[in-house]
Amino acid sequence: MSRIPQGSTPRSQQTRPTVKTALVPPASRSRASSPSKPAAANSPATPRVRTKSIPKSPSKSLRRASPVEDVPVPKTPALSIKEAIALKRAEAKKAAVKSSSSGGNFDTFEGLEDATPGSLSAKKEEDDTLELGRWSVKETIDRARSTGSINLASRSLPCLPSALFDIHLGITPDPLKSVPQEPPITISESSSLRSTQRSGPSWFEAQDLQVLKAWSNDIVEIQHEISLFGSLKIVDLHQNRISSLPETFADLTALTTLDLSHNSLTSLPRNIWALPSLTSLNLSHNSLTSLPFGTPFMHGNCSAKSDMWSTGGFFGPVITRSTTPLPRLQCLDVSFNKVVASAIDHHNFPSGLTKLDLSSNPIAAENTESATLVRALGSLRNLKELHFARAVISDDAFPASLASRDPSPIFPALRILDLEETQATVDAIHAALSGLKQTLEFEFTKDEPPEDTLRILVGKKVLKEPWEIEAERRARHKSARSHGSQLSMSSLRETLPAQDPIKEAWEIEAEQGLLTEGGRRRARAAAAVATFPETASSEQKRSLLVGSMPPSMPNTGRSHSPTVNLNTSQYYNAPTQTLTLPPSAPPTRSHTRSVSLAVSMLGPSLSQGKIDIALPTPTLPIAIISAQPFAQTLKTLILSSRKLDLSAVLPPATGESAAPLLPNLEELALDGCGLRDTITVAYQGEGGSSTPPKLTEGLIPLLGRLFPSLRTLDLTYNLLTSAALRKDVLVDLIMASRDTPIPRPGLRHLRLRGNRITDLDGFQELAEIFKGHRAVSDWKLEELDLRDNEIARLPAELGLLPLDVFLVDGNVFRIPQRKVWEREGTKGLLSWLRGRLE
Repeated sequence: MSRIPQGSTPRSQQTRPTVKTALVPPASRSRASSPSKPAAANSPATPRVRTKSIPKSPSKSLRRASPVEDVPVPKTPALSIKEAIALKRAEAKKAAVKSSSSGGNFDTFEGLEDATPGSLSAKKEEDDTLELGRWSVKETIDRARSTGSINLASRSLPCLPSALFDIHLGITPDPLKSVPQEPPITISESSSLRSTQRSGPSWFEAQDLQVLKAWSNDIVEIQHEISLFGSLKIVDLHQNRISSLPETFADLTALTTLDLSHNSLTSLPRNIWALPSLTSLNLSHNSLTSLPFGTPFMHGNCSAKSDMWSTGGFFGPVITRSTTPLPRLQCLDVSFNKVVASAIDHHNFPSGLTKLDLSSNPIAAENTESATLVRALGSLRNLKELHFARAVISDDAFPASLASRDPSPIFPALRILDLEETQATVDAIHAALSGLKQTLEFEFTKDEPPEDTLRILVGKKVLKEPWEIEAERRARHKSARSHGSQLSMSSLRETLPAQDPIKEAWEIEAEQGLLTEGGRRRARAAAAVATFPETASSEQKRSLLVGSMPPSMPNTGRSHSPTVNLNTSQYYNAPTQTLTLPPSAPPTRSHTRSVSLAVSMLGPSLSQGKIDIALPTPTLPIAIISAQPFAQTLKTLILSSRKLDLSAVLPPATGESAAPLLPNLEELALDGCGLRDTITVAYQGEGGSSTPPKLTEGLIPLLGRLFPSLRTLDLTYNLLTSAALRKDVLVDLIMASRDTPIPRPGLRHLRLRGNRITDLDGFQELAEIFKGHRAVSDWKLEELDLRDNEIARLPAELGLLPLDVFLVDGNVFRIPQRKVWEREGTKGLLSWLRGRLE
């Protein structure tokens, strides 16, 4: 027998070779292994323990069937990354429990990687990152190379990571004084598994960084190498502790949005006011004391010209600055700072400002130049919102001669002036701004103010819903109406003694004989006779009293109508400047004498289709309406369901060169009138009589000519066809015009529901003006209602129209399907139509 060397094991006594299998769950592993001989643990988390094998006899070893290597291992299903990570975590926890229970036996560890300082905190940060479902800092920086956008918000960063400059620019920034030692950026093992599946972008796929968001951190200082990111357009650094910015920060000339709010800034880089593309600047909640807009443009300062950043070499980025202060700035927020009026450069305000917020600033703390500041702001032609809420400002900033001192109008586009919780008063503000072209409104509400209305917020802010404001207006109107009716009744009877009891309205009407239709009609006729000129004959007055129309009336001009008085609360609503004529329809019965056509004072018979015989029957009685005293200020005209006489009666000399009859009319309702593409036009002759109809004109061109200030046109449920919607007609009706003799503000709402429109060729040709550019200054239309028509096809060019409301339900076209606009609304429908053009 040959001797076996000491320390070796016979071949028959050697352990079986280890079979490496794929990573499987513990349950699957227990089924794959033999119950009497558990498989050896090959996981790095399980320590390997050497055991002595029991020697076996050669005979038993020869009786074995085959080596273990030849035993087929059952295939296990492949695991996903999440399952593999979860399994690794479970094994690591088990290994940690075993190591702690082994009494500190360090022989069970294969290495000392977990014993390095700071590894526990790094692992905690990586585990938190995984639990939050976001990438680590280094992975976020790597992925930004392919997206051009990076978000490092809420990471507790003391500064912008140096890895950002190293990975994107290949440079190492200079160390910051506020951060002597930057914390390292580590990456977890699970994150490395994810990163191995997708490597970084190639050099030709990488994108320049355009969006940088690092808000809600602990950043105190910014590296001056930030200027090398010349493609940055959006920078958001709010909610940090930044006390100053490097001068090179103003070299980011591609910036469009900059948010530096909620920091500790006391000053800004000099050239930040010369950024050429900046549109939004938020500097709120800082410690700024001045706004020197013109600093980069002072004498001897060459900052406004092309400049080159010094990098130690000849080549460097060329920086082109603007020649005027922030030429594209629209929104500037400087609220909650320490800015006074004398520290604001009044002569160099950005000319394109539309919104300026100076709230919570000591504007008039020094009691100087506050009026000069307000006057300088009034010269901004595009300013729409001006906020001074909770600022130190008083009535001295708004002198009584503010609106009349300058030859040019101030605040031409202002819509909101916020002076809440200041020392300003309503009387002083109203006296200072009463000369503006806008209508002043002192109501607090969330809704946008109407066009040509300036909403002024003074005092304690108490928001009201629109229905509350409307209810208050109706209550005031009702009280004024009841007061006026009491006065009119008192003029018809003798004054009651003071000791008489107060009577109800029906008792007073009963005494005056106003409970019947005939009595009320005679009272109205008597009131009309009282307005007759003294030259009227007794026959004319008698004819009016019996209800017949006088044959001729003297020509008394357009001061008022001698036969019809519409200036009553029954038809005209003075607070809202609205005139509503009751509906009219042909009699449905053959015996018309048995039915009274007179309408009551309270209007209950309007729903029964009755009409007032004292009112004109034409659908458009413009000659009578224009003769009323409120014609020059009328804003809303309601002529719904007037079908008795489908014609328009106009006063003489109402051609295209004549002055508009209702110059301020903004809303016209002609719904349910049965109007067609053309309408019969009759001109009122001398003496108030009308000539026979001799002219037929197009309905829509006539409306555009008579009402140039129209904003809303309601033609629902009529008989209009596609022939009435030609391109030239739509251009004259919809588009705004400032160069014409009668300026047009432009139509905003066009409602054509329930007509006989079959095609939209006119709108298709009109949409051609939007090809090549999305915005047309003369286009004001916001709503187009084409429901319940017979439209067979929606042209794809309609997708170019910038509409807020586009309604097409109830037509006969089948493409696109209904779900396109039911699910995505107007924007989805217009987007679908634009997609058909591409």
